[in-house]
Amino acid sequence: MTAGENSVQSNKSIPDLAPLEAVLFDIDGTLCDSDPLHYTAFCQMFAEIGMEVPDAEFLSKNIAGKHNDDVAAVLFPDDVPKGIKLMKDAEAKFRRFASENLPPIKGLYKLTKWIEDRGLKRAAVTNASKQNAQLMISKLGLQQFFDLVVAGSECERAKPYPDPYLKALQLLQVSKDHTFVCEDSLPGIKAGVAAGMPVVGLTTTYPESMLMEANPTVVIKDYEDPKLWDYLEQLDKKKEKRL
Repeated sequence: MTAGENSVQSNKSIPDLAPLEAVLFDIDGTLCDSDPLHYTAFCQMFAEIGMEVPDAEFLSKNIAGKHNDDVAAVLFPDDVPKGIKLMKDAEAKFRRFASENLPPIKGLYKLTKWIEDRGLKRAAVTNASKQNAQLMISKLGLQQFFDLVVAGSECERAKPYPDPYLKALQLLQVSKDHTFVCEDSLPGIKAGVAAGMPVVGLTTTYPESMLMEANPTVVIKDYEDPKLWDYLEQLDKKKEKRL
């Protein structure tokens, strides 16, 4: 079964969502520039067990946005339980690094203020562990911003399946026809598309050419990208016309 089965891909652009009800965010690489910290944690983990460290490109293609169980299966196909334990060790290292320094994606707080000013609902939807997710949200000062956090481990299937995003829609009691997603990874974009929502893809982890394989609605560099704000301005104008 593919990620898109039993779901409907949205043909809407961002302005077509008016009136907007909610915005859903991934966390790693979408709220914060955390991938370098993950890479450092993996490098330390591999060094400790005497394994050759995969290069950053390999980790980006095979790890970014994926659930820990899936990562373990890729890195340790002959001993997945060992791999899962090592993923937990790497996560502990990551949390130490993230506690010291966790840069937000450029323009993040400009967008969160725009969302707050309009009273929109919002959720963080991630394949990271709940512990990691809560730490990153806390370090970014967004504990009060998010209405809820949905982790892939809490769903029957994690991203790239649509389940985490569908669960967020259900819990927020909003429609996919009035919600968009912000994502940086191929699994995440595929999940948002499979859930039937427009997806804003960020080139913080993958180049635009790779992101386009997952069919995002628009690709931006960061949250200061003029393309994003042009869409949001159109949303505001459409809402005003309805009033």
